[in-house]
Amino acid sequence: MVTVVIPTPFRKFSDGRDRVEVEGATLRQVFDNLGKVYPELKEQVVSGDGLRPGLAVAINDLYTDEGLLEKVPDGCTIHILPALSGG
Repeated sequence: MVTVVIPTPFRKFSDGRDRVEVEGATLRQVFDNLGKVYPELKEQVVSGDGLRPGLAVAINDLYTDEGLLEKVPDGCTIHILPALSGG
């Protein structure tokens, strides 16, 4: 199991939950399994074969650039990070 931390703007798609535990060995598997429970949340994060533009993902506080193919260790924490805007 891994823990996915849901950012505040996306919590309306996860019944208000700030963390969700799901199974998966890659980010794709994690988000596919997350989508089985919260399909609208997956739609906000995944687009086709990658993450939606403007989003980043950190696994155990390390940014990933492998996209959905990135392997995730059991027990890790995945953070969905929306882009910040403003100046």
